[in-house]
Amino acid sequence: MPSTDEDLAIQTTELRKAYGSEVAVDSLSLAIESGTVYGFLGPNGAGKTTTMRLLTGLTQPSSGSVRIRGVDVDDRRSLAPHVGYLPETPPLYEEFSAREQLEYVADLRDIPQNVARERIAEYLDRFDLTDDADKRIDAYSKGMQQKTAFIQSVLHDPDVLFLDEPTSGLDPRAARTIRESITDFADTGTTVFLSTHILPVVEAVADAVGVLFDGRLVAEGTPADVQARAETGESGSLEDAFLAVTSEPDAVATSERE
Repeated sequence: MPSTDEDLAIQTTELRKAYGSEVAVDSLSLAIESGTVYGFLGPNGAGKTTTMRLLTGLTQPSSGSVRIRGVDVDDRRSLAPHVGYLPETPPLYEEFSAREQLEYVADLRDIPQNVARERIAEYLDRFDLTDDADKRIDAYSKGMQQKTAFIQSVLHDPDVLFLDEPTSGLDPRAARTIRESITDFADTGTTVFLSTHILPVVEAVADAVGVLFDGRLVAEGTPADVQARAETGESGSLEDAFLAVTSEPDAVATSERE
């Protein structure tokens, strides 16, 4: 059966963002079902971060619309409980400890104290931060800061989670914990919109993939569909497909004709 609007966690229609004469995102239409892990790929400067800011209501579009779980992103008060966002440069108060940071976020999110304490303890343990939870964040490594930021983005149990380079700076064990967490979230119905340059991560967790090139969506489907579209064959990797659909000057024009 085709998806209805009620099934969609993320829906955009002809989304466009221009800065003067420069178009960062152009005619982007997405329809992502609940519980999907959506890998959002593209070279540097393709418009991925701008798209994420549009989808989370942090940037206003030049035209088009965005709805998250049926809520217009302009309705920030209604949107906030549904959305978690981990930007590439996470907002952390370096004079806080990780525990203080997470307690502060829990308070902002109106999470009951007993629930917050339980979730914070669970996540600190999962990410091997318990022993350092009361040290100042400015003494943390980049990887420890990244883990703290990931926890704060999921602490309120969002329906839709936007992750921009979530494994940046992490060692292999922590990166694996992030991948496993993404899969766990999706299994319980959370939609994960994942942007990363680490394509094996996308291959490991994504149900669907979209490739952005010069602000336009040039390929979309399952990882296997995108590989086939790029004519890499069944044995080709997602990396091969990504390079194929973003390496030709006329890639966008080809996408539009098909």
